[in-house]
Amino acid sequence: MRDNKNHFKHESLQDADTIRELLKAITKGIARGKLSFSDDDDEFIMEPQGLLNLKLTASQEENRNRLSIRISWQTEDDNKYKGKTLSVK
Repeated sequence: MRDNKNHFKHESLQDADTIRELLKAITKGIARGKLSFSDDDDEFIMEPQGLLNLKLTASQEENRNRLSIRISWQTEDDNKYKGKTLSVK
C-alpha cells in the first residue's frame, strides 16, 4: 500500500519461494538501476545509483526470528552540498 508519493509500503505473509523470487527481482532492479514497486493502487519507482549503503541485522528472541535488510543511497540532488568549503573565522 502506498502511503504518499514518496513512500511505498507492503506487508504480507509469503512462502520462502516467493520471497526468494522477490529478492531476485530486487537484485535485478539494482543491477539495471531501476526498482519498480507496485500494488493494486499505484506504482513507485526508485533509481539506485552510485554507492549504496547496506545494513543487515538478524536476531532471534524466543520463537521470533527476524532478518532485516536495508539498502539506501543518496541522489545527486542530495549531494549538492558536498564539496562546498566551510570557512569559520
